[in-house]
Amino acid sequence: MTSSVLICDDSNMARKQVVRSLPSHWPVEVQTAKNGIEALEVLRKQAVDVLFLDLTMPELDGLGVLQKIKEEGITCSVFVISADVQPAMQAKVLELGATAFLRKPVEAEVLMDELQVHGFL
Repeated sequence: MTSSVLICDDSNMARKQVVRSLPSHWPVEVQTAKNGIEALEVLRKQAVDVLFLDLTMPELDGLGVLQKIKEEGITCSVFVISADVQPAMQAKVLELGATAFLRKPVEAEVLMDELQVHGFL
């Protein structure tokens, strides 16, 4: 079964890095968004299984996206990928409903392990 994946980061290079880190054997349909507003537009229109979400972005940041997902009852697993690895920030994103917190740039093995832990592989 093919999974629907949305990668949201304001950096084109970071979005491409996440795409390259996805397990090659994982059948996915990948979409991208360059800020939180674009990500929410996609999430409101269609079902997304996994959202890979940066925290620091223009327009609407990752915390704002998590808050809107929670408020609107949007169902998807959110893997936050951020360079802000402070424990307080990690606790905050998990409190807002994120599935996991990953250090940026994410390593392919770490990403695969997290996807396995959460039942996507």
